Amino acid sequence: ESSSPLPAPKDVVIYSYNFHSSLRWSPVKVDRGLVLYTVHFKTGAFNQWDEMNCTRITQTECSLPWSLKERRWTVVLRVRAELGEATSDWVETDPFVAERNTTIGPPKVNSVIESSDSLLISVAPPFRSKSGDFLQYHVSYWENATSTTKKETKTSNTLFKIGNLKESTLYCFRIQVELMIYSDLQLLGLPSVPECYRTTIS
Repeated sequence: ESSSPLPAPKDVVIYSYNFHSSLRWSPVKVDRGLVLYTVHFKTGAFNQWDEMNCTRITQTECSLPWSLKERRWTVVLRVRAELGEATSDWVETDPFVAERNTTIGPPKVNSVIESSDSLLISVAPPFRSKSGDFLQYHVSYWENATSTTKKETKTSNTLFKIGNLKESTLYCFRIQVELMIYSDLQLLGLPSVPECYRTTIS
């Protein structure tokens, strides 16, 4: 008996945040039976498909294994639907390079110490950095009353000071991380939610 071919998974994308990457797709709807999914990968170095830890799974997401966590590798993934003996066509992703295609989240603000003319800010990077990583923090800050004029500063330290502030004044700031990869390639992260603090009276 000829089984009608299964529809292929749709909306197949690699979702990557802070270098944690996974393949996601929309479920394939059928009248009866449980559709399973199988994911394969290949790297830019070896043009051959290999199995991942996602063979005949029920969920519509598959995390990239640690063996593919090398940020500079080019990876292509493919997924297909399976139901009994029937299989769908494979759906391939575009080539993915974590170093270029991941989304970097905002840094974590650990503490802020107010004084009369400055804010001393301690932050933590959004991901565990590797040796050779060079991170820069882009800080924009403004006086809450005149939020149109923003000032910018850059630092590579996780503890830094915003100085030359007026006393007893509310200041707001937000921070983005920039990962310098090569001299010509930087990855700018998402900005943090603005936080506001009042300087003290001297």
